Amino acid sequence: MGAGGAGLVAAAFASRPDRPAILIERTTDGGRKILISGGGRCNVLPAALEPEKFVTSSPAHLLRRMLRAWPLEHQKSFFEDELGIALKFEADSQKYFPVSDRARDVRDGLVEFARRRGVEFQFGTVLEKLEPLDRGGWRVVTSKGEIETDAVVLATGGLSVPATGSDGTGLRLAEALGHTVHPLYPALAPLLTDPPIHAGLAGVSLHVRIREKCGRRVRDTRGGFLFTHKGYSGPVAMGTDPLSTGFPQMGTYVALVSWGDFSQAEWEGLLSGGNGLVATALGTKIPQRLADQLMLEAFIPADRRLSDLRRFERLKLIELLTAYPLKVSGNEGFKKAEVTGGGVALDEVDAATLESKRAPGLFMCGEMLDAYGPIGGHNFAWAWATGRSAGLAAGHVSSP
Repeated sequence: MGAGGAGLVAAAFASRPDRPAILIERTTDGGRKILISGGGRCNVLPAALEPEKFVTSSPAHLLRRMLRAWPLEHQKSFFEDELGIALKFEADSQKYFPVSDRARDVRDGLVEFARRRGVEFQFGTVLEKLEPLDRGGWRVVTSKGEIETDAVVLATGGLSVPATGSDGTGLRLAEALGHTVHPLYPALAPLLTDPPIHAGLAGVSLHVRIREKCGRRVRDTRGGFLFTHKGYSGPVAMGTDPLSTGFPQMGTYVALVSWGDFSQAEWEGLLSGGNGLVATALGTKIPQRLADQLMLEAFIPADRRLSDLRRFERLKLIELLTAYPLKVSGNEGFKKAEVTGGGVALDEVDAATLESKRAPGLFMCGEMLDAYGPIGGHNFAWAWATGRSAGLAAGHVSSP
């Protein structure tokens, strides 16, 4: 159920010549999150599978086992050899993209692969009810009729980007069948500030380093950062949201930003000599609008020259350049979130097959499960790996 990334892979691997899979999808074409991913290019895979960067409320060893069930090199070969989609690695972002830079090629390639495997698509069809049969197996009630089947794979996603068809149906059904669903929240979403003190910098982007600390837990990340009219966006900012990383549960949360790629010592050297304007010197290393804003926040006149910069002004400016306190009031919610945090508890499905421990013959995969990774292909790797495991196991279920 569900023709997103996990569902397409699950259906393809579940389908057999003697028992073709039926894939039910509420939209008219499926794979809509694939189409919008990576700015329309689709960041198919990350440089490495890194389970330690994932967020879950479930036992971490289960997440590791599920993610590593399909090694990265095997996933890469699947796309290139089975689907015929050549991939390229981009070192700056540490991601694999299709050579064509077309997300549609990825979605269409998965759909075509599923069709070749015999999958029957039922687009424009809404899942309404899921009932276990006394003799084993399931009755699936849809907006277009009923289906009786030995096994069901739920891959209906979470609540993020509802315009793509995600409405939480599968999660509600799983909960009704007795599963624990950890509280859901929008994750990897653009951040908000109240008031939006940097609205004037909207559109400014740069590479930054963000250090997060909560209690004894510390995280250090680097990547693209974008100022918006409401707050902040970009891969590194969206992965920093204290509302979705578990940090608030451990005490006072602190996030400090280092703008650009200059170290504290390098800034000290830049600001300690010369006779030009301080703002001009800053503008050679970071966007000029940001340089002007930091000057303003440090209470340094715009016409201050390097030769006239006072020691306390230099120290304050270096502090803002290398340890800027990021103040966040929330995020833009499920409408803009990359993924859904929370979901079905991982210890309530078999780690190898992803079969429910509460309802035999029911399998779950992808964003429904209580796990998500950082931006950069990690969540697709999770979708592909869990979809394949669920599909392979479901395809071999036979009712008594």
